[in-house]
Amino acid sequence: MAPNERATTSQVVSMDREHVWHPMTQHTTLQRRDIGVMREAKGAMITDGDGREYLDAYAGLWNVNVGYGRDEIADAVSEQIRTLPYYPHTRANEPAARLAEMLAEILPGDLQYIFYSNSGSEANETAIKMARQYARQQYPGENRYKIISRYQAYHGFTYGAMSATGQVPRRRKFEPLAPGFIHVSPPYCFRCPIKLTYPECGLACVEEFEEVIQREGPDTVAAIIAEPIIGGGGIIAPPDDYFPRLREICDEYGVLLIFDEVITGFGRTGELFGANHWDVVPDIMTMAKGVTSGYLPLGVCAATPRVYDAFLGDADDGREFAQVVTYGGHPVCCAAGVANIEILMRERLWENSAKVGAYLQEQLTALDSPHVGDVRGKGLMIAVELVDDDGAPLDKPSMDKAHAAIVAAGVLVGRMSHVLPGPESIFYLSPPLIITEADADRIVGAIRQGLATVA
Repeated sequence: MAPNERATTSQVVSMDREHVWHPMTQHTTLQRRDIGVMREAKGAMITDGDGREYLDAYAGLWNVNVGYGRDEIADAVSEQIRTLPYYPHTRANEPAARLAEMLAEILPGDLQYIFYSNSGSEANETAIKMARQYARQQYPGENRYKIISRYQAYHGFTYGAMSATGQVPRRRKFEPLAPGFIHVSPPYCFRCPIKLTYPECGLACVEEFEEVIQREGPDTVAAIIAEPIIGGGGIIAPPDDYFPRLREICDEYGVLLIFDEVITGFGRTGELFGANHWDVVPDIMTMAKGVTSGYLPLGVCAATPRVYDAFLGDADDGREFAQVVTYGGHPVCCAAGVANIEILMRERLWENSAKVGAYLQEQLTALDSPHVGDVRGKGLMIAVELVDDDGAPLDKPSMDKAHAAIVAAGVLVGRMSHVLPGPESIFYLSPPLIITEADADRIVGAIRQGLATVA
């Protein structure tokens, strides 16, 4: 093919099958089925190579918050790539500085120091390293290195972030992982892993953090990392008193609290950030996805003065953060972030997320099917958990049929995968924050069609 010649759909499929290795995909099946070629997108709609349109109720991969086809972002990227396409962040550039200032203005509390990377995984890797170096410099007579996280949580694919991840099927093939990571129970009230019921449980799942800190020794624990709402592990939002209590535990033992807002940030949950639901300010916050709405890769790690100040000293002290990122603070990616956040703030999209998200949850909850076990979430971050006649997770063949029917109805949804052993029976909804109630009705109609296939 000529370099500028547009490939046909069949040519794309052929090249893809011959040369591309897709994530989380068994490639023997790609010789028998077509995974689809995506060609164009606008708003909340995406068009495949055959010209069929779908409502993208997954926003790519939780991340196209402002919707597809935003000229403001394209124009900002085009201008920046012609002006200064790249220079390492050992020097300052305007887009990275402007974006950092914008983030400092909208982040919770006093989170105001910004370290850039390329993805959510790298942002969490950065946060883990930052916490460990902080602990060594702040507590020089101790060995604080352990990181506590939760089962079912996802924090990334790099070794430190994967070690913090609590999704065992995604971890076991790469073991042994990095040492110093401990997992506790998630606040999964629908299927409580410790077989208790809220509120009679006394928040046992959050008290477990304190028990682990005491058992391991507070002088060995550097940080706790948690998604405000567990995303790929089931869209699990905790009770309202969970995070205030966790903040108390961290403060009592001098343990840093890291919030992974890679999914929940930038309006996804009906607030600008997930932390805002509980008025809890972490010591470190990580972001990606919605910071550029997926238009370009960008990861962000924000820290409070308490953390930042621990890295200050004389030039010969060696206290500076010992990490370099070739593409961190990339001027073109940061220009996309600036344009994206300008759209988010101007249109106040977190408000639409709250409004349409509440409507969507209400309509989903009203679905007349014994197979809808639970509908949960906040804003436009919603899980629909399906069950069989006995209340157990719906089996895979039935989930496959339901999923195929939803896609046939012209709606793309997410689906739990590689999180738990056994059947994984949760559909994820995280559409662009621009959707309307009419779009929500279309999503509900497609799920209704999916449910109709379940015997």
